[in-house]
Parts: sequence; structure tokens; C-alpha cells
Amino acid sequence: METAIFLLFAALAVVSAVVVVAHRNPVHATMSLVLTLFSVAVLFVLLGAPFLAALQILIYAGAILVLFLFVIMLLNVQREETPYHGQPVQRWAAILGAAVFCGMLAMLLFRSSLASNGGAPLGPLTESLVSFKGLAADLFSVDLLPFEIVGLLLLVAVIGASAVAKRPTAEERLAPGRRLPEGPLDGAEDQPR
Repeated sequence: METAIFLLFAALAVVSAVVVVAHRNPVHATMSLVLTLFSVAVLFVLLGAPFLAALQILIYAGAILVLFLFVIMLLNVQREETPYHGQPVQRWAAILGAAVFCGMLAMLLFRSSLASNGGAPLGPLTESLVSFKGLAADLFSVDLLPFEIVGLLLLVAVIGASAVAKRPTAEERLAPGRRLPEGPLDGAEDQPR
């Protein structure tokens, strides 16, 4: 039963992750990302890490994706009209990156199969490896800098989205020599009643 649940949610995570990358509508892609993160949370529960599953749901699916949706709605991003084919350099770089990733994954699987077939057995789990005290000590000492950088990047993203989405004021619209693109509300004052 556990294997069937694992296979179901692993396949669901992979399929919804592909939809995140391939879908043209950013709101639908973000909702697919919610499904991906939920599937990964179920996989965490199957691995015996309910704390990480709860963090996955609360922080990523709850807080960060709400921020993504807020920025998407604030920018009023519409569906992509024409497909972007990119440049040949980008295509070859992506193919090379995918080949390197598949090679590293195959090497990792090969090494793990060798270790399970006669290599050194894994040691038992100790209390320091699975306790929250050890996790907190590593998180707030060794791994603190990446989390601070991610927080700073999210702050910069929100500020940038707010700056891009800022509507011009009436003074900016009436400034001489400045031509702003007309939006749905621009020009409404000029219409006769």
C-alpha cells in the first residue's frame, strides 16, 4: 500500500511540475506548483518526516505561493500570446544541462545500488541526526546564509513588482512631454458625456 501511495504522489509531483514549466497561463502554473508542493509533502510523510511536510505546506504552499499569486495578480500578467522559441545557444545549453543532470542521477543510482549490494552498510540513525535540536543548530549556524539570501531576494522581488505595477499619478499623466501608454482608464476624462 505504501509503495502505491508513493508511486501515485511521485507521478503526480512530476506531472504537475511539468505543467508548471509548460503552461502558458501563470495563474494555472502557480496552482500546479501548489499541487507539486503538496505531493512532495506527502512524500515527506512517507519518509517519516512529518515536520518537514508541515513546513512544506505552511511555508511554501501557504506563504510563498500566496506571494507569487499576489505578484502575478499585481502585475496583471496575461496569457502568453506567441511561443518564445529562444536562441539556438539556449536550446543547446538546456540539452547539455539535461544530459549532465541525467548522467549525475545515473551515477548516483549506480553508486547506491553498489552500496546496497555489498558496499559499506549505512550506520544507525542516532538521536543527534533526527532531533530538532541538531536540525536547529545546523539551520541557524551552518545553513543560515542561504535562507537570508532567499529572504532578501523575495524582498527585492516584491519591491520590483510594486515598482513595475505602480500606476502613474494624475500629475505624471499630465506632465508635458511625457507620453504614457494608454490603459483601460486613460482617456476616460476626454470622452464626452
